[in-house]
This record gives sequence, structure tokens and C-alpha cells, in this order.
Amino acid sequence: MSELVPGGNVPLPAGTLTIRVPGPFDVSALITDDTGKVRGDADFVFYNQLAVPGARLTGESLTVDPPGLRSGASRVTVLVTPADPGTPLGRLPAPTLLVTGPGGRALARFTPPRPRRETVLLLAEIYRRGTEWKLRALGQGYAEGLAGIARDFGVDVTEDDAPAVAAPDPDGFLELVNSVRAAAGSPPVSLDARLAAAARAHASDMAARGLLASRSADGTSVHQRVTAAGYAYLTVGEHLVSGPRTPGEFVEYCLTGERSRATLYDGAYTQTGLAYVADPRSGDLYWTALWARPFSTEGLARTSREVIALTNAERAGEGLPPLLPDTPLTGAAQAHSDDMVARAFYSHTSPEGGRPWDRAAAAGSTRRTIGENIACGQRSPAEVVRGWMDSPGHRANILGPGFTHIGVGFAGGGDAGTYWTQLFGA
Repeated sequence: MSELVPGGNVPLPAGTLTIRVPGPFDVSALITDDTGKVRGDADFVFYNQLAVPGARLTGESLTVDPPGLRSGASRVTVLVTPADPGTPLGRLPAPTLLVTGPGGRALARFTPPRPRRETVLLLAEIYRRGTEWKLRALGQGYAEGLAGIARDFGVDVTEDDAPAVAAPDPDGFLELVNSVRAAAGSPPVSLDARLAAAARAHASDMAARGLLASRSADGTSVHQRVTAAGYAYLTVGEHLVSGPRTPGEFVEYCLTGERSRATLYDGAYTQTGLAYVADPRSGDLYWTALWARPFSTEGLARTSREVIALTNAERAGEGLPPLLPDTPLTGAAQAHSDDMVARAFYSHTSPEGGRPWDRAAAAGSTRRTIGENIACGQRSPAEVVRGWMDSPGHRANILGPGFTHIGVGFAGGGDAGTYWTQLFGA
């Protein structure tokens, strides 16, 4: 059985899955496609709607049969709420997700950090990657009840405890944003419900504390909120702002600074999500806008090619031959980037002591000499290669005359948002 951490994932076997969250909790589920939106109310499984194609609630158990989901469905997001609606999650034990497969085989267990003010927790998601189905641990909290989640996923639900401050009009915001992007020669972006969910959770935390911050009170970064909402990305950016009263004022503010303007104009971003929440004490509005390009296998391969091309351009400038892509080195580099995100560390040495040459050998490499560069936080291949070239040790690897082959890994998520690995071999 796999013990998962937020953002961790595990492949799932064929057959029906059973999901339980023991204790004083109610389990719900949302069925979505790759856009993160439901097709209608029939994609919401909860106490008033116990079954939809491929998913059923029976007592405290949720069963999911991925092939039986409605046409186009690629994701099942599992939610947990207090069985007593008047009790906040912070007063209950941390919920533990238990997942079993056919025959009762235990597959995974996940216990997120104990919630505080949240009343709903996005606990995990079952998602399709290619022809396979996987389980990803989330742990994303909401302070607005099912109404807040319903808005982000497109379900028409009304609750008595709906927030006092309405979300910005999505069409109005999108029109403003794409207008200024077009003026700068950048392509338009579209709204994504998962980015909106992460934005609302982060804005809610800032408003509750009356503090503009990139991390919540428990240390969760805004990037971790994005992956916890089920959004895998190739690049990500954010605006965290307090003060503006309308989407128009927010966009105007983002145009005033060089860095914030560059994020607004960045042509690499294709999707966005926005939320604002009022501080209940002062009435000040706290805004979070998230910008991203979603993950794709082709996009990851393109990112790797760009890093290699930029690396070889630096070598060419010094009269050195180009490095050739190497499959085992690529596999080891990608695995290390993924591992740093999944297990929340940043080091050339893995938590159990594995070193770059160990990882290369485990991936099947027979190269006699191995070197490694890692980096985190950079938003593009150009930025990460530039950062490595500005560092003497990393520069020495890139310009190492003895190296002949290279592998590149990239993963989005974690505390820093992006994690990069270059593995060199000779």
C-alpha cells in the first residue's frame, strides 16, 4: 500500500475502486473532463444524489469504476465535509483517505495536514493519463462550503452560507485580460476552474489573516495549491494583490510594475484563474490571479528540447561539440525532478541517500562519468539555463569538455513551483 503526500500519485489497477474516509465525515465526488468543468448537475455525487454512471455512494463508501464514467470524463475529484455541517473541519481529526481495489486489496492511504478554517477539503482525484488511471493526493481546503467548490467546477448549487463577496464576473475579467494581452501582442488565455479553485483558496487564506503572502499559515505555497487543485502545469505565474475593488482596477494595478506586467503579458501562459475575498475585519479585498500552461507529454518533450538547445548554444559559443539526448539520462533526470516535488526536498541527494550516478545507473545508463545540475523556481528554459550559466559550478557542467550526452527533467509543483534537472554523461 502506498502512503501518499500532497501531490503524490500512484497508478491504479483495472476494476472498481472503493474509497473510504472513516470518521465524522461525508464524502462527495465531482466528475469532470480535462477542462476541470462538469457537464451539469448530474456530475456531482453527494448526499442528495447518490449515484451517477461510474460512481456511487453507499454509506460511507464511494465506489468508482473509471471505464463506467460518462463519455468524456477523465477525472473524479473526491471531497470531504463534516458530517455535522455546523462543525468546522479544524475541530475534527485530520481525515484519512483509504483506497482499495478489486478483492479488497489496499492501494493507498493519504492523511493531509489538519485543516483549520476550511469547511470542505478536496482530498484526492482519480485521473486518466493516456490509457492509464492514477490516484493523486490533493489536500486542498475551502472555507466557503460546497457552494464555493460548485462555482469553480460549474455546478449550480445554492447554499445558505454562500460568501458575502461575489466572485468577479469571469467574462468581464477575461475580456479585460485578453484586451491588454492583445495590445502587447500576446495570445489570449482561457479560464480554468482548477486555477480558479486554487486562487480562491489562497485569496481566502490571505483575507482570513489580513496578510498578503505567497504561503498560507501552514506553509502551503500558492504553487502547491495549484497542484493540489488537480492542475498539472509546464509553467506557472501569479499575482497576489490587495486593495483593488474591481477586476478593472486589478488589471490596471498589474500593469504598473515591470514584473507584474511581464506576467500579465507572458505569451507562454494559456489559462488563468482569478478570485478575490474580503477581509472580514477591514473589508479590504485580497486578490489571487494564477496563470499557467497545462502539462502535456508533448509540451514536456518540447521543454526538454529547448533546454538542450540553449545548453548546446552555450557550448557552441565556447567551441565545444553539442551534447546528444540520452534516454536513460532523461529518465533519471525526470524521475529526480518528479521526486523533489512529490517528497518536498531540493538536493542532489535523495532522502534515502541516492546520488546522481546511482539514479543514472538505476535508469539503465552505462556512462562512466556523471554530472548533475538542479534548479527550482525558474519559469522557462531560457531562465533556468541563464541561471545555471551565472553559477560557476553549474556553468562548469554545461561547458564540461568531457561530457557527450544529456538528459533533462522538469516537474511543476512543490514549494518553489518548478524543479529542473540536467544530467550529463560521458
